[in-house]
Amino acid sequence: MRPTASFVCVPSLTVTGLALQNVSVRFGRRDPWVLTGVNGVLPRGTVTAVTGRNGAGKTTLLRVLAGVLAPSRGEVVGRPAIVGWVPERFPAEQSWTTRQYLTNVGRVRGRTLGAAVIDAWAERLHLTPFLDTRLTELSKGTAQKVGLVQALVVRPDLLVLDEPWEGLDAATRTELPVLVREVTAAGGVVVVSDHRGELAGLRPDAEWCLADGRLTARATSREAQVIEVVVDAEEVAAVVAWLRAGGHVVRSVEAAR
Repeated sequence: MRPTASFVCVPSLTVTGLALQNVSVRFGRRDPWVLTGVNGVLPRGTVTAVTGRNGAGKTTLLRVLAGVLAPSRGEVVGRPAIVGWVPERFPAEQSWTTRQYLTNVGRVRGRTLGAAVIDAWAERLHLTPFLDTRLTELSKGTAQKVGLVQALVVRPDLLVLDEPWEGLDAATRTELPVLVREVTAAGGVVVVSDHRGELAGLRPDAEWCLADGRLTARATSREAQVIEVVVDAEEVAAVVAWLRAGGHVVRSVEAAR
């Protein structure tokens, strides 16, 4: 007999994307676990906020999602080929100029970026006066804007932002939600960490809260709907776990008549 499960979901969410499966991280065999058994689903076209106090493991989780750090246990499933990773502090200790660096980013991602593309991004984020400046000579805020452009100049299918507001000027802070919406409108996934309560303008679809290395997921306060899904009996436990990891609420599971 095939049971049915009814659950609450946000209407805009889709069922395709990427997922963390039992991800745990520690940095030495005798070190404490930074992340423990983290499971979560990131549907395409959505923004997920990662919150928690300093030291809760937010940056570690984001590095795992971006592919910068391999988990000690578990895996990330469905990570796309093009990932935009914006660390909290852009590594500006490099000899290239801004233009040279962005050109090389395009090459690494299999794209030839013409001057017009780079110029357009520079104008949008007020970087034009610094295109021929060496990265080592940039201020922290200007270098952080280069970090944003390098993640977006080849449109990512996954954009991971670690405290992206640090050092940015007011104009770029205003532009950031627009940049995020452009990624999700194209079906991309955006994950952003925050510990200062600056997420309102991004309108996240879900929140992942980290505490003591463990993750609690919940949908945000957007209007919810109840839908019913029919699955084979042997799949019920896995589907229910998957939905809850994505922040949905499973209201009941019952056998089909």
